[in-house]
Amino acid sequence: MTSRNCTAWLAVAVTAAAVTAAGPAAARRHDPERLPVTHIRDLHYGDVLFYFYQDEDFEAITRLTAYQHWKLLPHHEAESQLLLGGLYLALGMHNEAGERFQALLTDDVPAGVRNRAWFYLAQVWYARGYLEKAEEALRRVNGKMSPGLEAQKEHLFANVLMHQGHFDEAIRLLTVWRGSQLWSAYARFNLGVALVRQGRMADADAFLTAVGTMYAESPEMLALKDRANLALGFAYLQGNEPAKARPALERVRLNGPYSNKALLGTGWAAASLGDYQGALTPWMELRKRNVLDAAVQESYLAVPYAFGKLNANGQSVEYYESAVESFAAENGRLDDAIARIRNGNLLDEVLASAKDARYGWFWQLKNVPNAPESRYLYTVLAGHDFQEGLKNYRDLVFMGHTLDRWGGSMDAFQDMIETRERAYAERLPRADALLASRVAEKLEQQRVDLETRVNAIEKDHDVAALGSPEEREEWARIQRLEAALAGTPDTEQTAQLRERLRLLKGVLVYRLNDAFRARMWQQHRTVKDLDIALHEAQSRWIRVERARKSVPTNTGEFAARVAALRQRIDGLQARLAATEQKQSAYLAAIAVSELEQQKSRLATYQVQARFALATIYDRAANADAAHPGQPAPGQPAAEQQGPDSNLPEPRP
Repeated sequence: MTSRNCTAWLAVAVTAAAVTAAGPAAARRHDPERLPVTHIRDLHYGDVLFYFYQDEDFEAITRLTAYQHWKLLPHHEAESQLLLGGLYLALGMHNEAGERFQALLTDDVPAGVRNRAWFYLAQVWYARGYLEKAEEALRRVNGKMSPGLEAQKEHLFANVLMHQGHFDEAIRLLTVWRGSQLWSAYARFNLGVALVRQGRMADADAFLTAVGTMYAESPEMLALKDRANLALGFAYLQGNEPAKARPALERVRLNGPYSNKALLGTGWAAASLGDYQGALTPWMELRKRNVLDAAVQESYLAVPYAFGKLNANGQSVEYYESAVESFAAENGRLDDAIARIRNGNLLDEVLASAKDARYGWFWQLKNVPNAPESRYLYTVLAGHDFQEGLKNYRDLVFMGHTLDRWGGSMDAFQDMIETRERAYAERLPRADALLASRVAEKLEQQRVDLETRVNAIEKDHDVAALGSPEEREEWARIQRLEAALAGTPDTEQTAQLRERLRLLKGVLVYRLNDAFRARMWQQHRTVKDLDIALHEAQSRWIRVERARKSVPTNTGEFAARVAALRQRIDGLQARLAATEQKQSAYLAAIAVSELEQQKSRLATYQVQARFALATIYDRAANADAAHPGQPAPGQPAAEQQGPDSNLPEPRP
């Protein structure tokens, strides 16, 4: 399981985030290393998980922290705290994660989940170099985990103990440990190394030989075989047992990652046994390889040393002079690389080669930048200290970009506030004029008058009052005609007119009366709609009055908050820039230190080569003075002289 997957499991498992609830059947089939599923009951918690499942850990942790501050996760308080711990772990904030796990991984959490959480936290602490915390977390694992995780846990525990110098306890742990073939091989290798460091070579031989002679196909296991043989061989060399060292070193592959050291050690084993001719075979092969490797550099001295022991002084001189030239040229290239690093180019090129990779603790540098100094820094770039420091530096760069983005948001907020203030200033005179007009009160009075009139019409059953404009016009004409006929003499013609008018009035009254109820209902409905409209108008009127008083205050508060945040961001950016500069200087110092060590090693080798040359020439000069006419150094006759015990002897 990858590191990212480990923390992904941890965060997901402890949150118990799922879309369905587990029933009794699911409980019976429950995995003891996972929490039962649960409902998401808070929308904001689902929002956090949305970003988490997209691997946007920083966005998720930002939202989760904000929602917790605003108390928007009442149903997921404990789960959100555990998720926050997992996110802190993913971002490399292991102390904060450990504090939350220690407080929240209680007996209420299933034992399997607690064990896996502590195991993954121990892995991260071990990688970070917090050995005591890693040991404490591993000791919190109670009982057995699944076989695969149990094997990894025991292997990790042994490594922690050995790094702390507790070799006896590590030996006891690995002696009784059983696991899969892969982890068993690692366990035997680690046990062998622990026994070597305890000086128990006889016991260590059995374990390292078993690993060094096992059947392997995968690149990982083949590399482990080579490493075991190399460790055993050099342990015997340091113990002055070259005969036992030679078989182990010869088992190392010629094209593996440890072949250079194995070739160097094989040569020294042969040389220690007096077989200088046999030593030349691996050393000459090694000398053809990249001079950047320390083992190759030492072979530049070992080859002429072996020729000297074989009385081939001419060849010895030739190879010593070649070594001096190679060391001088390489030393100049190292000076150029150091100058480039001190100019600040290294980290920019390193991050440019991985600009699309994710931030956080699980990021790793995988592509070496195409730069002249890179050829000297493979070991440094792959080293633990540099990788961890580079993660911190990359996170600082990410935080700098985030603060820049937030600073841009503050500028946008400030523009919004200024726009709002201008709009308020422009609309204020109209709002004041509207408020001073008391329109709302007038409309309310008109509404009261209208309701009074409608009620009077209904009470008096005034059907003509609700007629259409045409009907009201006809009604008014009939009333005028009635008034005109009322003052005329009673004649037959007048009587006919009055009868016809009465019939017309009756028809009109019938029509008005027939529509009166519907029209009356419509009037009441209109009054109700008017009430609603007036209520909305009054509500808006109140809001306008409140806004008139509150907008300046709110705008001022927002402006103050934005200004405070802007100031805080500026302060953080200054601190971040200083920290980033320090981290950059620290990483550059690591790289320069490695190159300085290489320069120092080359200088030592160069001095040894020059001293060896001086010794050969001095011996040759003395021989010429004692035997005139003898060939000079470098000529074939000089190769017949005996070995010089004064030559410096490089050691593995």
